[in-house]
Amino acid sequence: MQSPNFESFIFSNGSISACYWNTTLGVPCQQGSVPTIGVDARSVGDIQAAVNFAVKHDLRLSVKNTGHDYLGRSTARGSFMIWTHYLKNITYNSSFVPEGAPSTEIYNAITLEAGVQWHEAYDAVQAQGRVLVGGLSAGGSVGSAGGWLLGGGHSAISPQHGLGVDNVIELNVVTSTGEYLTVNLHKHSDLFWALRGGGGGTYGVVTSVTYRTHPSVPLTAIFFAANSTNNSTFKTFFTEFVRIHPNLPDEGFSGYSLVAPNGIQCFYIAPNVTQAQANKTFDSFAFAQNLTSEGLSISTALTVPYPSFYSWYTSLFSTGQQVGTITDMASRLISRDTVEQNPQGIANAVLSMGAASWDFVAGGAVSKVAHDSTGLNPAWRKALVHVVWGIGWDEGTPTSEIKKLRAKLAQSLTDVNRLTGSSAYFNEASMFEPSPKYTFFGDHYDRLKAIKNAYDPTGLFVVKEGVGSDDWDKSLNCRI
Repeated sequence: MQSPNFESFIFSNGSISACYWNTTLGVPCQQGSVPTIGVDARSVGDIQAAVNFAVKHDLRLSVKNTGHDYLGRSTARGSFMIWTHYLKNITYNSSFVPEGAPSTEIYNAITLEAGVQWHEAYDAVQAQGRVLVGGLSAGGSVGSAGGWLLGGGHSAISPQHGLGVDNVIELNVVTSTGEYLTVNLHKHSDLFWALRGGGGGTYGVVTSVTYRTHPSVPLTAIFFAANSTNNSTFKTFFTEFVRIHPNLPDEGFSGYSLVAPNGIQCFYIAPNVTQAQANKTFDSFAFAQNLTSEGLSISTALTVPYPSFYSWYTSLFSTGQQVGTITDMASRLISRDTVEQNPQGIANAVLSMGAASWDFVAGGAVSKVAHDSTGLNPAWRKALVHVVWGIGWDEGTPTSEIKKLRAKLAQSLTDVNRLTGSSAYFNEASMFEPSPKYTFFGDHYDRLKAIKNAYDPTGLFVVKEGVGSDDWDKSLNCRI
């Protein structure tokens, strides 16, 4: 797993079963929550056989492609795993017609099997002079056809082209009955609706996804970094930073910022915007320069042209690894209205988190999609920003200390709710949401559950806080 805390298992008495990297702790290596056995699937037939075996023997099932999972949903204690990592086929088709669609419904598309990671997908689509909406992580390691997509799939270019779920044309999936289905707007459209935002590991095992692609265009990036030892000065800066955001999607900007109580690093992009145009938008950051006399230090402030999204991605994300860090997180979707009406309150709340990721990945094209066109949490259609924060601890930390840290994280979530409401992104959120059905799915939950019950009558697919998990106890092993 990316976050090794999900390889551990905490018993009700507080003891921990784990296999720590830090062998100097003298803790025996135990199984923890790592699946006991599984199938290295290399074909659809392998997945069908594994599903049928799990149903026949009433096994707890987990589905995993890369292990990039902030909520541990791709593992489970004592489970039987289907590992799709080596389903790597990639097919580009400039005139793709979905199965069952009229011949006039044509897309420039790419089909990715379940194990394809974003670095592989980006390389493939770049070779065609195209771009697709995808995730960003060190080394491009995130799976492109798994939980990222099924939970919604945000991207640096979502404000220009929509979320991952808005760019899916067709999926292939194995259900708990062992059937292999092609789903799109014309075939099994109800399941197609649910899979686009209703959560991974919930309806079946997705074996491939077909995405629409977009023309590759130049972009301009903004790099900005500032800090201050004067808390009041930095709070003034960050309040104004929040205040200008509702206007930025209209100028074509999106991206990410890392925010601390006294510092910020901002990485924004504007596809199909010239450097001259970007410089005009960048003038809106002039308020920062005005604060230098009050102790704000600006270390980076520049715009840089790139020939394509791919060139920007490879310059920042193509190397490195994103593994080995213990992380429990929380998040909230913040609506455009909330930012416009209370920028100071939002700024204060974010700065109180200690460290947070300000993901400027909504608004624009995301907000122009009808809220009921996919199974995605409707809150995404009103959102402007996705904010993430969290906690961590060292291996071997006592359960009592972990509980204190989690209680502090839960309290921060309660405090933020008063300002933002309780909507969150399914893939990057707290494992301990008090109302997960609404927080992750809004008013789509009942429809999603009905679809799940229709395609998964045995209840084979169940994940933490996913659709249908309310039918099970906290261990997700026994029906209530």
